[in-house]
Amino acid sequence: METLTYLMQGFEVALTPLNLSLALLGAFLGTIIGALPGLGPSNGVAILIPVAFSLHLPPATALIMLTSVYYGAMYGGRISSILLNIPGDEPALMTTLDGFPMAKQGKAGEALAISALSSFVGGVIATFGLLLFAPLLARFALYFGPAEYFVLFVLAFTTIGGISSKNQFKSLMAAALGLMIATIGLDPATGEPRYTLNKMELFEGVNFLVAIVGLFAISEILFFLEDSHAGNVVQVKVNKFKLKWNEMFKLTGTTLRSSLIGFIAGVLPGAGASLGSFMSYTIEKRMVDYDGKFGTGDPRGVAAPEAGNNAAAGGALVPMLTLGVPGSGTTAVLLAMLMSMNITPGPLLFQQHPDVVWGLIAALFIGNFMLLILNLPLVGFFAKLLMVPSHVLMPIVAIVGLIGIYSISHSPFDLFVMISFGVGGWLLRKLDIPLVPIILGILLGQLMEDNLRRALNISNGDWTVLWRSPLAIGLWIMAIGGLLLPFFIGKFFRIKKAEPEPEIPD
Repeated sequence: METLTYLMQGFEVALTPLNLSLALLGAFLGTIIGALPGLGPSNGVAILIPVAFSLHLPPATALIMLTSVYYGAMYGGRISSILLNIPGDEPALMTTLDGFPMAKQGKAGEALAISALSSFVGGVIATFGLLLFAPLLARFALYFGPAEYFVLFVLAFTTIGGISSKNQFKSLMAAALGLMIATIGLDPATGEPRYTLNKMELFEGVNFLVAIVGLFAISEILFFLEDSHAGNVVQVKVNKFKLKWNEMFKLTGTTLRSSLIGFIAGVLPGAGASLGSFMSYTIEKRMVDYDGKFGTGDPRGVAAPEAGNNAAAGGALVPMLTLGVPGSGTTAVLLAMLMSMNITPGPLLFQQHPDVVWGLIAALFIGNFMLLILNLPLVGFFAKLLMVPSHVLMPIVAIVGLIGIYSISHSPFDLFVMISFGVGGWLLRKLDIPLVPIILGILLGQLMEDNLRRALNISNGDWTVLWRSPLAIGLWIMAIGGLLLPFFIGKFFRIKKAEPEPEIPD
């Protein structure tokens, strides 16, 4: 009953004209961003964070808008996957296996409709999961002390690569780089400058918003400049779908099963929507594909990954809000936005900022309906956006990033730092070194150091405090398991970008 009362208060926050209009705008922009190959939800949210700050939006409003962008990008990623066989982001990879064959059979409209409805179900189930489990996890997290929080951050770093990571060593190396960057600035204990190069602008450390926009948005621009060809227009045709409700009803079991699998995968720190999409598709194929139709244009092969990745997107918000540990790369960006507004996610967030949490949960319910309404009738419009040449799109992205960062700090130095991070991100991506662990290191490095010092002060320097409690021991076991598991079973879960194109029967 108490939860229902809080939810009603959340709807009062979400249904204000400003929040409602920005949720609609975020869903629309997110769908566009997701439809454009390569951008994805992390880049979309990173690009629009400066806009949220330049408009001086309240924390609840900013989080509602950016989370709508997040959900919208998850919806939009299916468009290029189905129509062009080019996934908008990594979680949409599995959608290409059956979505593109359906498009080649003249059923692009049906495939897009199935993906939209499955994404809607997955998103709604994940929001119910967030509503039910986040408050419980927040109460449980009150038992965490400094030592347990330190181990929890270690767990986040050891699992951030996930079992879908290409190279676990590179993920750890990227996390170490992020932790090194987090040490730049004044030592919180002694006040001594650390690695500031005698630059006053670095005494407060590296602004993680500058790092995020540089690593994601600017590096993406550099990749587009390198790979794209000006004026390269792709012709896309979308038929009017004739999907019958009885056909959609046959997909109910697939959609519900995949939504539950995706939500569980999303709650796991570091797993994210990629694992949710892959596990949903793989498990569903083993359960129902008796005649080998998966990979040849089976509607169940579209519904499963779409429900899974959208449910995982909602599940990833649970550890971010309750523990302050992001469940995916995009939630790491959202975590940075909240921290920059002096709001620290964790077990006390539900007590200190109930308007932010419950307003967000209510907005997610509303946003899923908005996205369904947007995506069904406007599929043709979003498909035409794939024809926009990159030499037109990328300058807009660059201008938004530069103006947004300058409007936050009014410092030309931050613009040079952002560009430096962009060039560095481009080089790291060339080496297949993931960027998300770097962001996580910058975000959590200071908190990790503070909790370690606090735990050692309480124990008078006794390091055994880090594994003294049963909770800490359990977290250490999970961290070690998350570190070693990919080396043994990663090849079974690793998502392959280069899949052979299935033959379509005549």
